[in-house]
Amino acid sequence: MGSDETHTAFFYATLMAPEVFFTVCYRSATQDVAVLKSLHDFHPAILPGYSRRRVKYADYPGITADADHEVRGMYVTGLTAANMYKLDQFEGDEYVRETVKVRLLPKPGGSKGQEGESNGKAEDEVVETEVYVYKDPAHLEDREWDFEEFRTQRMKLWTREDYGFEDTDHFAPKEVEDEAVAAAV
Repeated sequence: MGSDETHTAFFYATLMAPEVFFTVCYRSATQDVAVLKSLHDFHPAILPGYSRRRVKYADYPGITADADHEVRGMYVTGLTAANMYKLDQFEGDEYVRETVKVRLLPKPGGSKGQEGESNGKAEDEVVETEVYVYKDPAHLEDREWDFEEFRTQRMKLWTREDYGFEDTDHFAPKEVEDEAVAAAV
């Protein structure tokens, strides 16, 4: 695998939030945020044949094969071998990386070009990519994981503050911040 080769991945959980993605893939605060943002495209997508459930006692979910369901998430391009290494480390041994096909959705507020394309990818185009699948379904709850609940209540604990996402104003409630401080002591 050459160092210039790029990868793609489908994220369905915490990594759908650019703030979390950039924290995992680019830990150094010395990097230029605008340059980092220009390296990757986040495109809404659907993964058929899987369901997403909360992992017991955790802030994040896992997906498992389920022919009757589909999972909404983000198809991300421009991933380097170094990014994939960091993502593998982040996901740990609870997940296995698998190759799947996702269907691209229209980008919200995206400008469409010719032939129904949005930012270089056609809506409803099916693309092959990689996804992290949860290994132990027995550790999943019976309920769907809620991204908005994560964004408003837990995401602040998963990100760096120096990435400059000015369009996000999601802060953890005081009791969550107190919990994080107590855990750090």
